[in-house]
Amino acid sequence: MTADRTVLPPVRLPAEAELAREALAAPLFARAVRLARWAGPGLRVGAGGELPDAEVREAAAELGLKESADDEGETRAVAGEAWRIAVDVGLVDVTAPEEGDEELGTAAPSADLRLVTGGAPADVLELWAAACECVLSDAALPDMSALVEQITAGEELDLDRLDWDPEADADFLDGALGNLYLLTAMEGPGTDGAVPLPALAASLVVPDDMDEPTEEVLAEVSEAVLRLDEQFRMLEPVGVVAYRPVAEEILLEAAGAAPAADGAEDDADDADVSRYGVVRLTPLGLYALRRRMLAEGLVAPLVGELAGEDAYVLLDALPRLPDAVAQTEAEAWLEDRKPAEAAAALLDAARGADDRAPARRLACQQALAVAGGEAEPAVRDVLHDRELGGLARVWLTERGVAGVPQPSEDMVFWLAVDTVAAQLGGLRDDTPELRELVEHLVAMHRGFFAAAWRVDHPATPEVLEAMGRLHPDRQVAKDARKAAFKARSRPAE
Repeated sequence: MTADRTVLPPVRLPAEAELAREALAAPLFARAVRLARWAGPGLRVGAGGELPDAEVREAAAELGLKESADDEGETRAVAGEAWRIAVDVGLVDVTAPEEGDEELGTAAPSADLRLVTGGAPADVLELWAAACECVLSDAALPDMSALVEQITAGEELDLDRLDWDPEADADFLDGALGNLYLLTAMEGPGTDGAVPLPALAASLVVPDDMDEPTEEVLAEVSEAVLRLDEQFRMLEPVGVVAYRPVAEEILLEAAGAAPAADGAEDDADDADVSRYGVVRLTPLGLYALRRRMLAEGLVAPLVGELAGEDAYVLLDALPRLPDAVAQTEAEAWLEDRKPAEAAAALLDAARGADDRAPARRLACQQALAVAGGEAEPAVRDVLHDRELGGLARVWLTERGVAGVPQPSEDMVFWLAVDTVAAQLGGLRDDTPELRELVEHLVAMHRGFFAAAWRVDHPATPEVLEAMGRLHPDRQVAKDARKAAFKARSRPAE
């Protein structure tokens, strides 16, 4: 992992075979496959591969879509969309119109169609991913109703009325899906990852530094909810999301077609926020978004990928992961290694004076907690190591090992500074856990700062400054800042 590439939290994905089964079960893709098989040699199609009206009706019948006077247009749209996906993905081959026949060409099943049943899971996923990209592109398109109204009324076309910024619309959907990806990755096992649509919309619209959204911002959130509702309705049939749409009465109220009942909004907030839409990324959705992120040059790891890496890479990565994922990664890394050799490798990788070294040592301690008693000889070997002796004593003591030598005062303070430095390496340095650690260290060691400023650790000045910033007692904070100044002024030995 390189420092100049964005590193995303790892996600869990099923095996390719299971993902391929889900892809084949996605309604839109399944319909596209069925129509590709239905397309016998010589099927007449338009010059762009579109089905003529009569064939659209046949396609709808093939899919088991029953037409009625009320839903004929919707039925034909479903069949037409499935056929378009079959063409765009390459499940059918379209032949241009023959000479003398300027309107109609022909279509027939393609060689790629055989991959659906005869190919590997990866082949199926490639076809499904192509279908997914088509739908994602469609979802970012503007509402064309204004343009249709102009055409129907015989007006001069005014594209400005579409209010369409292609790049901004694509960024809006990408942002929503990206936030869903992050939320799903950070939730960890045992959760379904469902997100209320208003919360997702707010994450896109409300500025991070805004404590109370203004009326204007709340109006933007409402608009974003309606926009996301349309987009997720389009994405669900291809299997990217599981989606409970915004309730029909809310959509009618937003369109001004129905009056809002007195107090209805408050009641809805209290009783059932799901009426405003709830969305969840499916495993297929995670798979598709991860493909896109990798293509953009982002680092999008999978849970378990670290098992084949060396100890240094493992320890460097673990602090960036949620606790449950970090433990899973450590267990997977240790699973096929001899415990004593693995423990020695971890301890060796934990050494160093670079900025990431304290976090690696903390990760080493966490990984060794998974290693079991067979790691004890390797841990004992570093009891007198300046950098590792403190964590070795902590590990042995926590396992109830007898005869653990007492650490020197220098080692105690060095470990204290190293532990705080490891916590400061994160994205935030004002977490409740870190504040609690700072208060605990000061309370446990009388005259902490009188000794701490002398600690020969690369991060001593930064740690003392942070302790002064984080400790709630003003006098203690002042003592910490004085100690930090002394540490910076101490001549190099």
